[in-house]
Amino acid sequence: MRVQRVVPPDSQRILDAMNTSAPLANLITLGARDLPALRNFYRALGWPQIMDDGEFVAFELRGIVLALFPLAKLARDGNTDPDPGTGGIRFTIGVMVDSADEVDRLTEQMRAAGARVTKQPVDAEFFTGRSAYLCDPEGNYFEIAWADMPNNPVVMATRRAAGA
Repeated sequence: MRVQRVVPPDSQRILDAMNTSAPLANLITLGARDLPALRNFYRALGWPQIMDDGEFVAFELRGIVLALFPLAKLARDGNTDPDPGTGGIRFTIGVMVDSADEVDRLTEQMRAAGARVTKQPVDAEFFTGRSAYLCDPEGNYFEIAWADMPNNPVVMATRRAAGA
């Protein structure tokens, strides 16, 4: 099946001027308040670690690289101040899985590694499927989701990004 991408006219004009396709955005860097503790959390999940030079840690997942960098250095590199971390959710890292059972399994694996589950695995409220919400020890939120919507453009795009 051929996927038709809908690009707003202004966006297409910008892409044409860049003489390129849409950018590849598959590196997520989290500013870590306690790098060793956060690194150990992701290691405990069994996620494949591809780098650790003491100040930058990276894990290769299907479709993205999740990196950890000391928060103060990330802020300095971005020429800004670190977020004061007043709590609450600001973003989620979506982890798309292949079945409803996988939502439950990964939730338990993350809980055992030290994640705080904020929404137990349930039938999803805003789409057809199953989801759960968790946060790592520093409050970075993850949504683990399985969508029973094979023709949904977002689902299809996440599969393509992962090479599936």
